[in-house]
Amino acid sequence: MITTSFPKYVAIFAIFIPCVSALDTFIAAVYEHAVILPNRTETLVPKEEALVLMNKNLDVLENAVQLAARQGAHIIVTPEDGIYGWVFTRETIYPYLEDIPDPKVNWIPCTDPQSTIFLHPKFNLISQRIQNL
Repeated sequence: MITTSFPKYVAIFAIFIPCVSALDTFIAAVYEHAVILPNRTETLVPKEEALVLMNKNLDVLENAVQLAARQGAHIIVTPEDGIYGWVFTRETIYPYLEDIPDPKVNWIPCTDPQSTIFLHPKFNLISQRIQNL
């Protein structure tokens, strides 16, 4: 009895396989830029100053990402420390960090104006704009 139902599953599976496809290739862009750094990374700065600096770097990255997307890039790699820089201490990096909500929380940064997160909405908006290019 089992052998009679097995070919039906195989036939159904074989019908759906040809319909599924993926890109055989993709275009990747790798971007590196001179990060706009704080004057002194070993000095604690207010959150507002850190945000100004990070937004300047995000503006540079956004322009580069948009250019790459217009040129057909499917994947765009940006610098690991391209938003805030490097050579911080545990204490001085703190203003550059953001809390991420619990995954159980239904939260969309672009639509939540009360969010305490400052940079994630900008990332999401950049992503949405690029997808519409």
